[in-house]
Amino acid sequence: MTNWKLIINIAKTHLLTKMKSTVTASLGVTFGIGAYITLVSFMTGLNGMLDDLILNQTPHIHMFNEIEPSAEQPISLYEKFDEGFNVVHSIKPKQSQLKIHNALPILHYLKDQENVKGATPQLRSQIFYLSGSIELGGNLVGVDIMEEVSLSNIQDNIVEGSPEALKNTDNGILLGSGLAKKMSLGVGNRLQVSTVKGTVFPLKIVGIYQSGIAEIDNVQSFANLKTVQRILGEAENYITDINIKLFDISEAPAMARQLEKQFKIKATDINEANAQFETGSNIRNIITYSVSITLLIVAGFGIYNILNMLIYEKMKDIAILKATGFSGTDVQLIFMSQAMIIGVIGGFVGLIIGFFLSRVIDNIPFETQALPTISTFPVNYNPGYYFIGITFALISTFIAGYLPSNKARKIDPVRIIRGT
Repeated sequence: MTNWKLIINIAKTHLLTKMKSTVTASLGVTFGIGAYITLVSFMTGLNGMLDDLILNQTPHIHMFNEIEPSAEQPISLYEKFDEGFNVVHSIKPKQSQLKIHNALPILHYLKDQENVKGATPQLRSQIFYLSGSIELGGNLVGVDIMEEVSLSNIQDNIVEGSPEALKNTDNGILLGSGLAKKMSLGVGNRLQVSTVKGTVFPLKIVGIYQSGIAEIDNVQSFANLKTVQRILGEAENYITDINIKLFDISEAPAMARQLEKQFKIKATDINEANAQFETGSNIRNIITYSVSITLLIVAGFGIYNILNMLIYEKMKDIAILKATGFSGTDVQLIFMSQAMIIGVIGGFVGLIIGFFLSRVIDNIPFETQALPTISTFPVNYNPGYYFIGITFALISTFIAGYLPSNKARKIDPVRIIRGT
């Protein structure tokens, strides 16, 4: 029967008498795990920030009327050409309204679905921004601002003003930051917008909107849905877009296809709308985890080499233990215990160092005009990374201790004492 108390005491004695080797082995584990935690937390934090920058501004499903050519051309309706080979040039799009037919009933239907977190109406219009002699083309989006706040991160992108200010101002506008800079306008100033038909409408700037994407901030602004309907001279049921957020984003592709068939309207899911971005995000994640795994493997080899040398330094101790009656299994358990003690101590200290370095990075100022809501470098404190770190530390030290200690178990003590 194994005397675990005696084995642990001998293991502790070996570790304390060779403190330099013990500290060196522990530091190998500590810095390997600490570097892993710091790297994976920082890199996944950056990836998460980039994902949120795009995906939080994109609905899970976007419904709209798409202008496209008629599926059936007039020439195909003429019976005499049934057997002919028809070549039609310069096919023009069919005339159709931009508004969604029966938009309000569709909204009510969507909001009653169990898997739908929310559905918001929008009215997109091409306009001209007028300020003095300056005239800039762009888009004005009519929204129910408080619904947008509840379903997206739009409030995080309002660098001046507030969503409530837009809600409470009938002729208010959240002006894109690029437009505000070009026209030297700020909160409280007024500007005029002109529709493509020439109708001019005055608006008061109640906030500045900055998404971090220059192509958007230079052309796009937001106003209340009813305000944009009034600018265009349209009824309250005039809606051009419906944005849908789901509880489970993975259901978006299937539901988009279902809505297209059900309502005869174009429905684009988030994967289709961001295919190129999704590819880039996957590549970044592959690089992150490849580097992390490589770092753990390198740390594992380092741990093995240090523990291997530590055990070979104890060859005479092994001979003495065997000569005094310890079996080969007892000797192996002694050195395995040493390895696991080093793994536990070094692993937990590595987690602490990794967390400390992550906190340092998290507090480093990171200011850029493109990302006004980000003030420090993003760090991901996912507990799963810490679990992986300590698990790897224990597994690697177990293997690093088992392999050389298994050799020590088979060593003939007489040969070691003789020095042969």
